[in-house]
Formats: sequence, structure tokens, C-alpha cells
Amino acid sequence: MHAETVLLLALAAVAVIVAARWLGDRTGLPAAALLTVAGLVYGLLPGPNLTLDPEIVLMVLLPPLLYSAALDSSLIAIRANLRTVVSLSVLLVLVTALAVGAGFALLVPGATLAAGIALGAAVAPPDPVAALAIGRRVGLPPRMVTLIQGEGLLNDATALTLLTVAVAAATGDGFSTWSALGQFALSTVGGVAAGLAVAYGIRPLRRLRRDPLSSNAISLATPFLAYLLAESVHVSGVLAVVVAGLVIAHNSPYWVSSATRLQTDAVWRLVDFLLEGIVFLLIGNQLPAVIGGLGRYETSTVVVASAVTVGAVLLVRPLWLWLTEHAPQALHMRLGAGPEAEDDDPRTVPRQLSGREITVLSWAGTRGVISLAAIFTLPLTTDSGEPFPARDLLLFCAFLAVLVTLVGQGATFAPLVRRLGMRADAADGARQRNQARMAAVEAGLLRLDELQAEQHDHLDDAAIEAVRSVLRTRLDRYRQRLQVLGDAEGEIPMSPQYEAALRVRRAVIDAERTELLRWRDLGRLPDEGLRTLERELDHQENLLPARPV
Repeated sequence: MHAETVLLLALAAVAVIVAARWLGDRTGLPAAALLTVAGLVYGLLPGPNLTLDPEIVLMVLLPPLLYSAALDSSLIAIRANLRTVVSLSVLLVLVTALAVGAGFALLVPGATLAAGIALGAAVAPPDPVAALAIGRRVGLPPRMVTLIQGEGLLNDATALTLLTVAVAAATGDGFSTWSALGQFALSTVGGVAAGLAVAYGIRPLRRLRRDPLSSNAISLATPFLAYLLAESVHVSGVLAVVVAGLVIAHNSPYWVSSATRLQTDAVWRLVDFLLEGIVFLLIGNQLPAVIGGLGRYETSTVVVASAVTVGAVLLVRPLWLWLTEHAPQALHMRLGAGPEAEDDDPRTVPRQLSGREITVLSWAGTRGVISLAAIFTLPLTTDSGEPFPARDLLLFCAFLAVLVTLVGQGATFAPLVRRLGMRADAADGARQRNQARMAAVEAGLLRLDELQAEQHDHLDDAAIEAVRSVLRTRLDRYRQRLQVLGDAEGEIPMSPQYEAALRVRRAVIDAERTELLRWRDLGRLPDEGLRTLERELDHQENLLPARPV
């Protein structure tokens, strides 16, 4: 393609991504499904198309998306739900791949068990981006978000390792159970080690990371560094990126400045927005590539292979979740329960998933670009020079599984969550935040008492009293808010006084901003000064609750 064509495609992609976000906000339809359909429609039109390059996806698109998701995750929450996360991200991936492989070996002419397992490994790992975007918008409970997020962070490493083993068997290298287990263990341990090395290796750069621009540059480079380091020693680059992101997200609040944190968060939100949009457009755009090679297969073969793949993807997941919940106590996986959970403490996470939670987790298994990137890595021929068994059919089945789950499940996930009443207790979350705010203010007041006890002059006295007055005002406001929250359940209650205070504070900020603009327009304030003062007002406004939609 010419440079102008590439630039026009990039601009068109951004326009479609923005339009899909706007349409999704107003219709409730998931932007991921809208973008996939848009890419599919474009793929059917005449003109230049983009063929998915698996190396670009795995080395350029995947690391920043995984790293950003890890930064937004909770290491503590994942550790508390580790058994459930491992069950979904390791065991369920293996079971799904074996189910697809067995179905292909038994029912699809010309397919081998190894080729079927390769397809199963590609379609086994869900891509939680679409489900999480919808779940957060409809207020999915934090535990569900943690499980979906934790599974999506770790399952890619399992799937890609299994794919490598299956492809080796299908191309003629043979299959050894012990060799496969050893390769998986080495890839996992090595990936964790590489991620930890990167996470702790950038710690000496903490002084640079206090500068927002330097910190953003380091942050954007970190996932690629972790991935390349792991791949260079032939271990899991995906796992290295995830581990690095989780550890850095957990430790960075101790030494990252507030300005750096605000800017880095904004940068990664933009990266997510654009890369996720491009990924979903690419998925739909692959339709011509996957349909082109189906001419040599009988219609019945295509139907059976499609039914085996989609059926395994849709049915194995809920069956696995149900079985792990109803297994004997000795084998039961305490889904989501941390080691500190007590049976008689209603505040702790329940040991078992309810039927509604199983339904939500089952329907959150949307597949994405990893499945397509993985299946596109299949070689054209085996070691003997023969064509890879049913390669074109495997490509089509993977694409169909992605399309069905991403569009079908993605479009119905929000109505399902609402119908089941799976909403987070917003009032309980608000109470927790208010109690934490009170604890922080009380710690500040205690520090003021310590400062006052030290040697100081009258200027320090005045400063201490001024700050003490501000903190006491905030503490009184938090106490009043906590009384309003009281025994509230579900939605956050709003008192008339609180709403009036918010209206007044927003009106004052708007008036200040208008006056600053008037000064700029009159030539009394340079644009540089305007931007500095606007930033101060923006921070004040961001501290207020979001306006109701």
C-alpha cells in the first residue's frame, strides 16, 4: 500500500472507533460488537484490506493491551481468588482444547487430533475486553470483575503454549506428554521470572518516573521490554507482561508522584481506546481471508466442524463452572474465597459461586483477536511437505467462534446481567471509600499534632491551624455523608444538601473558568498561564462525582 492509503485507512479507523463509541453510549450496544460488524462489512467491500499478521498482533498489539489490563487489576484480589483464576485460565483452557480436538478427530473428515487441539487451544482463551467494558458499565460486582479480569490475564499463556505443542505434534515432531508438561512448566516459571526481573529492574529509574513525561515513556516501553526479554529466552512473553504489570501496579503508589499518576492513567486510557478499536476492526476484516479457502470442503464437513467448535466454546465453560461448584468437598475448588474468609462473616466473599454468578461467568467468555492471531500462526505444511491438516477449515472455525461470542454474547451480556440482577452494591462501596477518607484525614490531623509538638515559630502555628481547619471541615463532611449512606443498599443515596453543594461548586468552577477565558481573550493572560490555571480547576472538578447521565 502507498503511504497515503495507509494514512487514509488509519484516519478512517479512528473515525469508525469514535463513531462506534458514540453509538454504543447512546444505544447500549457494546462498541466491540459494533466495531467487529463494521470491520466485517468493510471486508466485503471492494478496495484495500488488511490481513491479520500474527507476529504484529502478538508483538505489537498484545503486550500493551495486557499490560494496561494488569495495571488496572488488583494483585491482592487475584491472589484471594487464585484457585478460581487458575481453574479458569489453565484447567478450563486445557479441557476446552481437548474437547475441540476430540470432536474434530471423531467427526471431521481429514482432521487429526493434534490439528483439532491446535484449534481448541486457539479458541479456548476468552478475551475479556468486551465483557469487562460492558460489566463495568452495568455495575457488575467487584468479585465478578476480578474473576473475568484474572482469567483474561493468564489464559493466553496457557493457550499459546498448548498451541505450540499441538502444532509440533501435527507437523510430525510427535507428541510426548512429559515433554509437553515440561515445556509448559518451563514457559510458565520463566515467564514469571522475566516479568519479575523487569518489574524490579525498572525500580532504580524511580527518580525519572517522578517526571510525568519520562514516566510515560518508561511505562509505554515496559510491556515490550518484558515480552522481548521472555521471548528471547523462549519462555512465555504473555505471562512476563502480565506479571510485570501486576507487580508494578501494586508497588508504584509508594513512589510515583501524583502528577505522573494522573498523566500515565490518561495515556493508557487512550492507548486502550485506540488499540482495542483497531483489534476489533481487524477481527471483522478477516472474513475474506478465512472464507477464501473453504471451496475444497464439503458443506456438511464445514457445518459439522463449525458445530463442534462453537458448541465446545459455548457448552464446556458453563459445564466446567457447574462441575467445579458441585464437586465433592475434598476436591471442591473454593471459588473466590481468600484464606481469611470466615463462614459466619457476611462481609467475606462466599465460598461458592451462585447460579447467577455461574451464568454471568459463562456468558462472559467472549473470544477475540488472540484466537485469530494464534490460528493464523499455523504452518502451511507439515515436516513431510504435506499440507497442514484442514488448515483453511481451522481458520474458518476459529473466526466463527470469535464472531459468535463477540457479537452474540457481547450484545446480550448487558441485558443478561440486568435480568439476573447482578449489580454491585454501590452504597457499600461508597461507605468503604468514605471510611477510608476519614481514616486518611484523621492520620493527617495526627501528623499535625506531631508537628505542633515540635519546635516551631508563629508562622508554623498559623499554617498548622489553617490546615487543621480544612481537614476538620472535610472530616465533618465525610461523617455527614456516612450518616446519609447509613443502612443504604444498592444505589448511592443523595441528600438534597449534598446535591445542592455539588451544584454550587460546579457553578463556581464554571464561573472561574469563564473569567479566565475572558482574561485570555482580552490579552491580559497568556495562553500558557491559562492552561496552568485551567489545569488547577480541572483537578478540582475531577474530585466531584460524575454528572448523572
